[in-house]
Amino acid sequence: MDGSTHLSWSTALALTLPLIGLVILLVRPDFDLEWQHHPSHFWLVLLAAAVNTALAYVTNVAAGRYRDARLVLISLAFLASAGFLGLHALATPGVLLATPNLGFAIATPVGLIIASAFAAAATSPLAGPRALTVLRLRPLMLGGLVVLMAAWAVGSMARLPPLDGPPPAREGAGLLNLLAIVGVALYAYSAWHAAQLYRHRGGGVLLSMAVALVLLAEAMVAVALSRNWHLSWWEWHVLLLAAFTTIALGARREYRRGGSLTAAFGGLYLEATLARVDRWYATAVAQVASADARGESTERVLSDLRREGASDDDLALLAQAAGEVRRLDAAFRPYLPSVVAQGIRQREPDIARLGGEEREVSVVFADLAGFTTFSETRSPTEVIGMLNEYWGAVVPVIDAAGGVIEQFAGDGVMAIFNAAADQPDHARRAAMAGLAIVEAGRPLADAHPHWPIFRVGINTGAAVLGNVGTDSRRGFAAIGDTINTAARLMAAGQPGQVVAGRATWDALGDERSGEPLGAVRVKGKRAAVEAWRLYGRPNAD
Repeated sequence: MDGSTHLSWSTALALTLPLIGLVILLVRPDFDLEWQHHPSHFWLVLLAAAVNTALAYVTNVAAGRYRDARLVLISLAFLASAGFLGLHALATPGVLLATPNLGFAIATPVGLIIASAFAAAATSPLAGPRALTVLRLRPLMLGGLVVLMAAWAVGSMARLPPLDGPPPAREGAGLLNLLAIVGVALYAYSAWHAAQLYRHRGGGVLLSMAVALVLLAEAMVAVALSRNWHLSWWEWHVLLLAAFTTIALGARREYRRGGSLTAAFGGLYLEATLARVDRWYATAVAQVASADARGESTERVLSDLRREGASDDDLALLAQAAGEVRRLDAAFRPYLPSVVAQGIRQREPDIARLGGEEREVSVVFADLAGFTTFSETRSPTEVIGMLNEYWGAVVPVIDAAGGVIEQFAGDGVMAIFNAAADQPDHARRAAMAGLAIVEAGRPLADAHPHWPIFRVGINTGAAVLGNVGTDSRRGFAAIGDTINTAARLMAAGQPGQVVAGRATWDALGDERSGEPLGAVRVKGKRAAVEAWRLYGRPNAD
């Protein structure tokens, strides 16, 4: 038997204990002792009403914030039971009246019956396909409920019929007994659907709601069968307090876990509301994180969100989430090519799709001539240190020219121009970057005479840019003969040289400066490749 099954059985067993106790008290009237203590009754009922009022308030706020029909109905259920519980507390002799009367005495069963109707509606199609009807009628239902409770209070105080006269020996007498049966059925219906929703979604507040609805059904049974001021009568008062406290504790736990009112009652929201909440939070987190990334103050964004209805808890949660987004972005972005990282940040739908598109690009390959010999005579730590110093000088050069670093491969780096945004002058940018790589490496080579020296190959032409791999593991790649030729031109160069293919040389036009190397035989190509050694540095914009 797994833990969840054990929890279900243990919860069900615990929930049967109040009914077992009630049956014992009814079967053995000598056990059903009378205890008439007015202060205890007043404070017990008042405490239950206070807890219920708080629940009515917070669920009403949550319902209004996201216009959720289910929470609207649940908040009305809390309000109905809280209001009539408060009226019942006033029935305690010596509070407002010397002796109780009918109106105040039967207020609790009336409130529970009304609340059962709202609770059942919250798990019916009224809180689903016909949710718009509930939202449209929300002001009318709220106003009508408040008017009913106020009229009940005035009628009870003025002893107007039919609320005049002494209270019955049983508060569920007459017509109320029939209505109590309906209330028990509605609470059972609501509890069943809340339990099903809990199995689907999980969450403490849903479990608390299901348990509380069972307790309220049992309280209705006790109301109908108990005798005033006897233990069976006190039982339903305690059950009411236990039911509302259970919901309050469940909501408090979810609130502390999630840090917001939305998290506290998230399990109760409709599916459409949850999707709307997720979209709002995602957009809000992106706004806060983007403002911070641009170096702007996040206070203005948070102020705008506050005007949209976000609470202080929501804002604190958003600021925390945005901070986590920035941390993750800073941690993972260096591992991604800039074209991929930028696409993810801009939510481009096709950025992670396998496959690619053909573009004309200029490719720069650079590696360290003599690296193999150097690494044979140095420790791995020294080799890594050397590479990191070189990359520290080279990467800013490529970034400044507008290139996308496709990969590092040992002592080599490959950069692509015209890969992300359109760069009509991509050949000039590639030549500028290639020459700058050699220049950036010279001071390090002069300071360390035994270190290898960069050589660079550049080629221009068509290539396919995109994602290769599988659904579980993929990488950004540039594929095509243009790429392979650039690598071969690099291998044909000498340390400190930048070698370019014909397409690159032709694209440089008047900015080119160099000498022809003639037809160069390179590995993997059947025909010789025309190549030029570049001099100087093409003019920058």
